[in-house]
Amino acid sequence: MRTIVWFRGKDLRIADHAPLTDAARAGEVIPLFVLDPYFFAKDRAKTLPNRIQFLLSSLRSLEKNVAAKGSRLIVVEGRATEVIPRLAAQWHADKVVAHRWVEPFARTRDDRVKAALRVPFELYEGETLLPPGTLRTGAGKPYAVFSQFAKSFTKTAIVDDALPAPKSLPALPADVRADEVPIPTMESLGLTENPAVQLGGERTAHERLVRFLERAANAYANDRNRMDLEGTSRLSADLKFGTLSPRQVWNQAKAKVTDDTSARAYLNELLWREFAHSTLWDRPELLTEPFQPRFKAFPWVQDDAAWHAWCEGTTGYPIMDAAARQLLGAGFVHNRARMIAASFLTKHLLIDYRRGEAHYMRYLTDGDWAQNNAGWQWSAGCGCDAQPYFRIFNPVTQGETFDPDGEYVRRWVPELAKLPAKFIHKPWEAPADVLRAAGVSLGKSYPRPIVDHKESRERFLSVAKQHLQAPVEGHDRLENQPT
Repeated sequence: MRTIVWFRGKDLRIADHAPLTDAARAGEVIPLFVLDPYFFAKDRAKTLPNRIQFLLSSLRSLEKNVAAKGSRLIVVEGRATEVIPRLAAQWHADKVVAHRWVEPFARTRDDRVKAALRVPFELYEGETLLPPGTLRTGAGKPYAVFSQFAKSFTKTAIVDDALPAPKSLPALPADVRADEVPIPTMESLGLTENPAVQLGGERTAHERLVRFLERAANAYANDRNRMDLEGTSRLSADLKFGTLSPRQVWNQAKAKVTDDTSARAYLNELLWREFAHSTLWDRPELLTEPFQPRFKAFPWVQDDAAWHAWCEGTTGYPIMDAAARQLLGAGFVHNRARMIAASFLTKHLLIDYRRGEAHYMRYLTDGDWAQNNAGWQWSAGCGCDAQPYFRIFNPVTQGETFDPDGEYVRRWVPELAKLPAKFIHKPWEAPADVLRAAGVSLGKSYPRPIVDHKESRERFLSVAKQHLQAPVEGHDRLENQPT
């Protein structure tokens, strides 16, 4: 049996890689990666620089790991829909195996590859803990509420143990040849290395997991929303690119997080990821349309000045601007900051959530179609299990609650670094002498707020109520809940 193991960018590991394990047990193995222009053409790569950087470092790690097991990763250029069928025929492969993706464009790609192949094309699960679409309500329908999905998962799902890496891989067959190319460099793709982006690779991913479990995991429930602390796992890019599998993370967290509240909170975040992927599987149109039909044709505004201020981190709201600059500078945004940023764009500025979603996908290292979309739709109030549209984050109180000493703001908005904590989230309230002592000149060294929180909140509620024709009774009670 000769098997092509098609690595595709979400499975850049050799441990817990069922296609690779099964292929090695069956006979000859041809590890293959295709540099598809969909991602690797220079113009395309420039639209996702941080993801490309993480992917390239992970791909180099995979190349070394495959070689250490006795084989070699073959890297070729071309459209996968053409390359895979051609090489399968040229190499006289008996089958092609790979991990399934949930995105609609990926499913279309796989349908085309399957139709063009003359040998079986087997897709394995592994991007999620359960195959997407597995969990159903009593009526046999997809879940539309996360809490019910999570309850069903917890009650019925069995997560298998992760597979170890193969002890060895067979050497490449002597007759397997191709027009191979080296793994690209950032420079060869016309990109500049960002030193703030995480290093990819399977070994580094496992080191991150171990570090989280040893240092932060047992305080996760308390610290995960604190933007000034290292209270999260930072494994989102590893899960996105598959340098770790979700069940590796799930099983180790279950085994090693001893604080029950933190364990539940962290596993719940993995279930949210599961929910997002399952929902996109069932509703592929969500990448372009809101989950809730009543949000179609919502009267978003076209305000280019406000849009650029939000993107560049010059809104005059320090916590908002810190989030914007962290995205641009590090290719990452703390999850609490993501929610604040999304709420501000869609509700304070009335700008279409899809613009923010696309902006985040451009710069996020962990940019994942299912999760990014689910998060943005949740924040805008139009998604599956979304927060109520009338719940609008106050950027000042969010900053004071989750960055109480202003350390997150000081790092990413250094022009405010000398302001005392009392005023760092609302510099416009600082007395003139305090501003002078901190070297802050409002309107010059740091902008004044581009909108008033109370006025913009009421504007959104008025527009939303009129468009959605929905009652808003009780929104003040909800608004005053800690968020």
